[in-house]
Amino acid sequence: MVKKRILITGASGCIGHYISEVLIQDTNHELFLLVRNSKKLRVNTQSRTGINVLQVDMADITQLAELLKTIDIAILTATAWGGDNTYNINVNKTLELINLLDADKSERVIYFSTASVLGRDNQPLPEAGELGTDYISSKYDCLQKIKKIALANKITTVYPTLVLGGDENKPCSQVTMGIPEVVKYINIIRFLQADGSFHFIHGKDIATVVAYLIANPDEKKGTQKFVLGQNPLTANQAIESVCAYLGKKIYFRIPLSLSLANIIIVLFRIQMAAWDRFCMNYRHFTYNRFINPSSLDLPNYCATMEDVLKISGIRGKS
Repeated sequence: MVKKRILITGASGCIGHYISEVLIQDTNHELFLLVRNSKKLRVNTQSRTGINVLQVDMADITQLAELLKTIDIAILTATAWGGDNTYNINVNKTLELINLLDADKSERVIYFSTASVLGRDNQPLPEAGELGTDYISSKYDCLQKIKKIALANKITTVYPTLVLGGDENKPCSQVTMGIPEVVKYINIIRFLQADGSFHFIHGKDIATVVAYLIANPDEKKGTQKFVLGQNPLTANQAIESVCAYLGKKIYFRIPLSLSLANIIIVLFRIQMAAWDRFCMNYRHFTYNRFINPSSLDLPNYCATMEDVLKISGIRGKS
């Protein structure tokens, strides 16, 4: 394996931790882990040589201008989830970082977007730009701008679906943190029937795909976009899987229609953002093309709802 110089932004985040861990353990590449706060980084940076921790805010990315010229592969997971600086970090500074890479030296940029900005046809969803939260709309805008920059032909954009992950050595994703609440209310949820569908992907499976892309630079040449997700699940299938795992029987199901949801919103004067209302109406966040480790003939770590519950530490029926 040819040794590369690899930059990972957002290394202290959930996805960043999994990618950093895989590249530390399974490769000899020289790694540069960019973090805003080094105290949040839990991977073992002393396990081998060639691991460099850079405590620099993305807002100050020009501080690394000289280093960036020496980078072979940049993995961009850093993101701002909301607030006044969201657009600056997710669009301006992300593009600035890419433009600071050397066009001849740089081999590949793996840019992390989100599947929420895509429609079912895997094309950008206009509503994401028009109605999206600060985070969603900034990711949408970045997609429009990133294809116009000088290194566009070296950028691989990945679109994670619902991200799972986290353990004693890694921060938990928002989805994983919500799983205990679902289990807590399963005695009520099991009797409800909802129209919707989704994909999910675990951080460890994301890292497996990213490591594969690094090791196989010519794989799927000309294909620069990948939605990352396991096979789609309907909301009802997910509920049934959780009930089967917990040993809960389902005697009947009450359909939750969109009209009923709208009545509840009006009666209880629930305030909904434009993006939330769009998502409620759109319902099926699934994609006609997606990949996961099994797509690459690699083992899947978390492929089913049973896997999700086990990995999340939820005890099944005895």
